[in-house]
Amino acid sequence: MPENQPQILHLPDKPPGALRVATFNAALSRREAGEMLAALSGTADRQAREVAEIIQRVAPDVLLLCEFDYEPGCAAVDRFRENYLERGWNGAAPICYEHAFCAPVNTGRDSGFDLDRDGVAAGVGGDAVGWGFFPGQYGMALLSRFPVVSSRVRTFREFLWKDMPGANLPMDPEAGKPWYSDAELSVLRLCSKSLWDVPLDISGRTVHALAAHPTPPAFDGPEDANRRRNHDEIRLLADYADGTGEYIVDDAGVAGPLGPGERFVILGDLNADPLDGDSFLNPAAGLLARRAVNGDFTPKSPGGAQYGGEGRLGDPAAFTAVFRLRVDYVLPSAHGFSIAGGGVFWPPETDVWHRLVRTEPPAGSDHRLVYLDLVLED
Repeated sequence: MPENQPQILHLPDKPPGALRVATFNAALSRREAGEMLAALSGTADRQAREVAEIIQRVAPDVLLLCEFDYEPGCAAVDRFRENYLERGWNGAAPICYEHAFCAPVNTGRDSGFDLDRDGVAAGVGGDAVGWGFFPGQYGMALLSRFPVVSSRVRTFREFLWKDMPGANLPMDPEAGKPWYSDAELSVLRLCSKSLWDVPLDISGRTVHALAAHPTPPAFDGPEDANRRRNHDEIRLLADYADGTGEYIVDDAGVAGPLGPGERFVILGDLNADPLDGDSFLNPAAGLLARRAVNGDFTPKSPGGAQYGGEGRLGDPAAFTAVFRLRVDYVLPSAHGFSIAGGGVFWPPETDVWHRLVRTEPPAGSDHRLVYLDLVLED
């Protein structure tokens, strides 16, 4: 083939009987409430088309979307399915997800306090329970070809940060005392968005999709609140998955972590890299090392390798975002699955699909879709 001839990234075929599970920070969130829903109510939004085409090219069976604004009744999810996913783009086959789950998140929820200490209790931004300009911004949505076991769904949006044993609560370095008052801690939830346990019925076997999108460990003042919160959000996820979180209470008041022997897949943009970045006490490495988690397989891409990782310790092929970090994860339980393959959708510059991940002008998202092919085992 001539050197300048465009190529096509051929994703490995999914093995027969395997389950393709993916996470994608689609960056579809907008600045104003209702703006994303309006964009998805037609078919002309360029970004939504590109995001949909990426999903169609990879064709996961189960997909977590991050930075997807929450709308009551999952209205935005319905519009995205109808107007974008179920229409083929640029020759890609339409994809249908019969089942979906979405729920409220903490972003943009008024705390009633001046949490960032800028002198104004604004109710949004740094004064919201989770950073955001309106309730539901930067939400999540789970799409699935398989039924959701609704009666067993658990959410942990209301769990308070102070109720985690050994919580890494921020301190005021000048005053030498806690950054947050007792009154503020009585309303400050741990999850900046939420933590979901969404059981799926896959041919009579239950797989728990554990979805999370912790706050970035950045944009901090001297109190280091975001880095500490990111750590503890990931610890909450890890404690829940490996059965050590007896302290955890869900939004229905039911205590305890995931039960022993349950199959799960952790999905989400965790905003933490195990080798690089600004994380507090390296929670990503801690999660990968948990006994109940299979972190042995690292999804990679040729585009990430080509993009490069100057100044980084990690393998650029494993990066999942344009800021050169591995922050998006699909992690199965250590039992109940074998990993048949996986990857990061990041075609190289010579590929005709590179237009979907270009950086100038920016394409659909600054993150890349990450997927694993899993074979369920007895």
